[in-house]
Amino acid sequence: MSISNLDDVWHRVTGIQPDPPRNLILAVGAVALVAVLWRPVWRIARNAVTIAHEGGHAVVALLCGRRLSGVRLHHDTSGVTVSYGKPRGLGMILTVAAGYTAPSLIGLGAAWLLAAQHITMLLWVSVLLLALLLVEIRNFYGVLTVVVTGAAVFAASWTKNTDVQAGFAYLMVWFLLLAGVKPVLELSRTRARTGARDSDADQLHRLTGFPAGGWLFVFALVALGCAVAGGRWLLHL
Repeated sequence: MSISNLDDVWHRVTGIQPDPPRNLILAVGAVALVAVLWRPVWRIARNAVTIAHEGGHAVVALLCGRRLSGVRLHHDTSGVTVSYGKPRGLGMILTVAAGYTAPSLIGLGAAWLLAAQHITMLLWVSVLLLALLLVEIRNFYGVLTVVVTGAAVFAASWTKNTDVQAGFAYLMVWFLLLAGVKPVLELSRTRARTGARDSDADQLHRLTGFPAGGWLFVFALVALGCAVAGGRWLLHL
């Protein structure tokens, strides 16, 4: 690739793109909502939430000085991130708390980029983050999921059709914002039905003494707050 071509790519990534039509923003928001609420689609789309969830654990673990052993993503849309370090303390608390809050917080940051008209930058940053996560994946299904997701984002980032690129970016962000609260509700129902006590909320209860139900409320509050704030940014309200 020539220097001029590299300059063109750099300008595309760092430059600003015009806001898409409001009707397009609303339409892809409706599609994202259907993906969250319609169970057959949610079973597949939830893999993206799992990627963000486990990626959140992994990033915060590294930022807190823990040693990351690997990440696994499973076909039932569950996942596990293994890190080593102090078994208690603030670093461990932040690492565990990062999972259920990550999709919504990532969605909020992405919404801010879209509000600043950095559509291409958002897509390229997403590809970079997925590539970094791929290095830490330790099972075949996890590799397949991240590669397919990354390929879709890269294809959208590379197209010169601005409506397609913007539509994909807004769809991705709407989905993260709207989907953030559903895993919290699913976990709450699972705990009530089966009495399972090995979730992130229960781990945080053992680490902090704060009730697991309280942590579920915190997760839901973060998800709802990000959805409202991010939605306002996407709609330029």
